Amino acid sequence: QVQLVESGGGLVQAGGSLGLSCAASGRTFSSYAMGWFRQAPGKERKDAEFVAAISWNGMRTYYSDSVKGRFTISRDNAKNIVLLQMNSLKAEDTAVYYCAGRSSPYASEMGPYDYNYWGQGTQVTVSS
Repeated sequence: QVQLVESGGGLVQAGGSLGLSCAASGRTFSSYAMGWFRQAPGKERKDAEFVAAISWNGMRTYYSDSVKGRFTISRDNAKNIVLLQMNSLKAEDTAVYYCAGRSSPYASEMGPYDYNYWGQGTQVTVSS
């Protein structure tokens, strides 16, 4: 079992940067692939958009086309954290961002159904 807690959301102007952090509990964190999803206003979490994913050892990363080149996912297994660095933010990046864990070492860029553990979400608002 893994428990996830996100932090770092907030309000930022378009073109700015923001970093999200996801702290995980549990001894098995290092064996899980991790991902970030976002839920736009009016959408349900089951329809959350894939943002980025990282394999258990950080060797493989995946990004959605909408964030590729602007966002960077990373992890530190010694500290049980996953990070999402977001640069060149746009108004359309506004959403609730969720950290998610997958009971597999292999990252997935599929939908939320492919992930087993979820944080409570953190709001990111980008003003234009």
